[in-house]
Amino acid sequence: MLTLTLIVFLLVYLGLFLGGLPFLQLDRTGVALLGAIVLVATEVVPMDEVWKAVHPPTLALLFAFMVISAQLRLSGFYDWVVWRLDRLALPPRVLLGAVILAAALLSAVFSNDIVCLAMAPVLAETCRARRFDPVPFLLALACASNIGSAATLIGNPQNMLIGERLGLNFAEYLALAAAPVGLGLAITWATVLILGHGRWQAERHSAPTVSPQQRADDRPVALDRWQTAKGLGVAGILLAAFFWASWPRDLLALAGAGILLTSRRLHSQHMLGLVDWQLLVLFIGLFIVNHALQQTGIPTQIVTAFAGLGFDLQAPAPLFLASAVLSNLVSNVPAVMLLLPLAAESIRGPALALSSTLAGNLVIVSSIANIIVVQAAARHGISIDWATHARVGVPVTLGTLALAAWWLGML
Repeated sequence: MLTLTLIVFLLVYLGLFLGGLPFLQLDRTGVALLGAIVLVATEVVPMDEVWKAVHPPTLALLFAFMVISAQLRLSGFYDWVVWRLDRLALPPRVLLGAVILAAALLSAVFSNDIVCLAMAPVLAETCRARRFDPVPFLLALACASNIGSAATLIGNPQNMLIGERLGLNFAEYLALAAAPVGLGLAITWATVLILGHGRWQAERHSAPTVSPQQRADDRPVALDRWQTAKGLGVAGILLAAFFWASWPRDLLALAGAGILLTSRRLHSQHMLGLVDWQLLVLFIGLFIVNHALQQTGIPTQIVTAFAGLGFDLQAPAPLFLASAVLSNLVSNVPAVMLLLPLAAESIRGPALALSSTLAGNLVIVSSIANIIVVQAAARHGISIDWATHARVGVPVTLGTLALAAWWLGML
């Protein structure tokens, strides 16, 4: 059983690194699910242990906020935010800052992936209408959504996992993360400005490379004030409850999602169609695979061996560094699942949350939000290649990680 567990674990994480497995039509979610199926089918993880391996509160919280984000997307709220910024007729430098601030604030409460999915197409067309080069604004959107999502324990999936597993206090984490996140947004704004050399004029872009139907899916949604008010109202009540109520966050969020699903106008089929079921399945698969590995005792042996070499992964600074590196190798959610048992005390939980999230700006594949923005740009004939993204992503990542490490007292 030990050999099988190791083989499955190594293959799953190899698939996460490569984005799939050679010669098989599997993406990262498929690889994780297949690994979990093998472990359960061979009873390495018996069926009655599956529920112990999976962490229901994290899945419930993640699902609930996907529903809330779906409500706001269907109501046209995200599109309205970009439209409103455009109507202000701000100068390019100020508009860039406004986009960064809006993306960060929204991503701190709602999924950064959903924010990018909804805002990127509208932002691209808005920039073109004003004859601005959309690339700096789209890169700023991606970076700001990643950084902003680090501000709270509900901003992204890995922070939800860390917060629920470790029982972190919502207000205390926000107070700790607010400064590095705020300064990180300033770094993003300055980086885009400096690298752009003040040139905002649009260049000629190539024609769209996807079908008209796919591009039609990016068309803005008209604002529905009532549905928007419902979504924002539920989100506001939940935030207040997270600050001041002692009830479990997952149960509160599920209640909010249930209220939104009880609608006479928005069909549940449309709302649930915007839920990222692939991500939920990825979570379940990785929960099972990592549980099987923990049962072998091998992670403890590896941590002991590293400590003997002077690199104690249970200390905040090495954990921060390991999280940043591993998040860019296998993605931040798998990295956090692997390192989470080492973050059970003091500052290590927030360190893991900040490092795994801020590392997501390094290259395009470091986070789903980056990929979403690049793909949305391509649908509008705008090319953002690896080099273009890295010119902004690398300095922003290094700057924000160094800032967060200093703020947490590790430098």
